[in-house]
Amino acid sequence: MIGLRRVGPDEFVSRLGSVLDIYTAAMDPPAEQLSGRRTIMGNHATHPGFTCLFAELPDGTPVGLAYGFHGAPGQWWHDVVHQAVAERHGAAGAHGWLGDALELAEIHVHPGHQGKGIGRSLVLGVCEDRPERTAVLSTRDLPTVARRLYRSLGFVDLLTAFVFPGGHERYVIAGAVLPLAPERPGTGPRGAGAG
Repeated sequence: MIGLRRVGPDEFVSRLGSVLDIYTAAMDPPAEQLSGRRTIMGNHATHPGFTCLFAELPDGTPVGLAYGFHGAPGQWWHDVVHQAVAERHGAAGAHGWLGDALELAEIHVHPGHQGKGIGRSLVLGVCEDRPERTAVLSTRDLPTVARRLYRSLGFVDLLTAFVFPGGHERYVIAGAVLPLAPERPGTGPRGAGAG
């Protein structure tokens, strides 16, 4: 039986080895990126409104995680995405989606535990009772299980074929109005377009 458990920033940082194990199994990144990824994840834990859920086996071994924080100017992902959304949807659209957003930084389930609803439970749990108006995330611009999951939870594409500075892989930037309402398609916040 898999259980969900909320962890604070200190425990998250102390368990970055386990977090990176799940990330590596799920994403298969180049080994030379892991050190930088560890630093980035550790820094995320210092952002305002940081929240994290672990999906754990009965013995406490994490097999999945989701975490995010309140997005704000000065955070790299926030600034890059805000500018790109503003270019596509105008300043009002960018403000509507990113002006008061929970930024979902990482959502991963170990491949040996995928297909059991853990990812859905993690996303719903980490977004539950959040004060923000929206939730936003980036995911690979491919027809993946993750992308179908986000759509089923009400996320809409804000940008497609988006390449982060210094990168080469294409991503989708997606957003949903909070609270998540998985029984209906997502709609944009007032003043925001999704196209």
